Amino acid sequence: LEGKGGEVSTRARAAELGRLYLGLDGEGRKRFLKLLADEFDVDQGAAAAAASALIQAKDDKARAKAQRELRTALNAPRIKLLTQFNALPEGVKFLVDMRAELLRFGREDRGLVGLEADLKGLLAAWFDIGFLELKRITWDSPAALLEKLSVYEAVHQVRSWTDLKNRLDSDRRCFAFFHPRMPSEPLIFVEVAMVSGMAADVQALLDVKAPVIDPRSADTAIFYSISNAQRGLAGISFGGFLIKRVVDQLSAEFPGLKAFATLSPIPGFCGWLNQEFAAGLPGVLGKHERRTLAAALGQDNASKGDLKQILADPAWTKKPEVAAALEAPLKRLCARYLVEAKREDGKALDPVANFHLGNGARVERLNWLGDTSKKGLKQSAGLMVNYQYRLSDIEENHEAYEGEGKVATSSAVAALLK
Repeated sequence: LEGKGGEVSTRARAAELGRLYLGLDGEGRKRFLKLLADEFDVDQGAAAAAASALIQAKDDKARAKAQRELRTALNAPRIKLLTQFNALPEGVKFLVDMRAELLRFGREDRGLVGLEADLKGLLAAWFDIGFLELKRITWDSPAALLEKLSVYEAVHQVRSWTDLKNRLDSDRRCFAFFHPRMPSEPLIFVEVAMVSGMAADVQALLDVKAPVIDPRSADTAIFYSISNAQRGLAGISFGGFLIKRVVDQLSAEFPGLKAFATLSPIPGFCGWLNQEFAAGLPGVLGKHERRTLAAALGQDNASKGDLKQILADPAWTKKPEVAAALEAPLKRLCARYLVEAKREDGKALDPVANFHLGNGARVERLNWLGDTSKKGLKQSAGLMVNYQYRLSDIEENHEAYEGEGKVATSSAVAALLK
């Protein structure tokens, strides 16, 4: 950090530190990061003195000088080292992976939070949307990139090469953002299916035996998977820009597209529902719903306890009468969760809902048994949701959600809330 021997020597020492870090085991890396966090933080005494000088400044010249000195004092020495890592051949990827480890270690040691925040600030500047390149990924892309696509897919697991090839067929598109310093590493990618009408069932959408359609005949683009590929870039948002760029590209390629929507998971629904059960809040099941469910179960009556017990066993999907009895109450409860359940800041409790609503989409339709995989049943009782991006309404929806927490919904979803 003292820069002895000039810039070339300094960067050589930074490279040596990077190699040292990569050679350490988990505990060694944690100690390395702890050293950076504790001993190369802001000098509190120097910062306090600079702040005091600014408060006591008598004129503009003294005030400007004090401001410069305060900015310098608040710049932790470790930031210089992190910036030097950036100049190494694989330096950017090195720092992205380092932040991923910091996020993991920080859950156990709050003393690492300041270092993680410093690194996040640097990465946010380096990964500005203006620096990123949108590329289409096809079956002809390098095998190493296709393998990473399979590994990074976070929404619907890629089950085989046949499955992956199907997702990259002529009626499908996959786009990713790349950074020029990480040309072989996707940052975030989206998978899209060109279909007729609003897709409601991910099983059908991912069926490798389904016929391939002429994408020029499609009227709807369905975004069915959006995956962040780099854990170290968590909290640095460019997913919204990705969707907007892809919409523009698809509109130019396929003028016949009339609608852009998602087929999205609802990852927090069952967790929220279990909290509702525990709290005993009203409205979990109405009288008619209890009678209908009880009849399907062959009982005199049904309660929220029965509902919780039924959902705990995936076998309920194999019993048509039980599934039919569950559809109305679960769709009503899910609509309530997506539209009315909020975080402390007034935003949607569900993370996927928050993402799409923040980008200007509206809650269009709930899809019963849209995902009957083990994961889909566990997190949302098989329900999926379409968020629609109506190009004329995106800005208005975005402003209403960001400013007032107002959730845009279709009339069908609004009816479920009554």
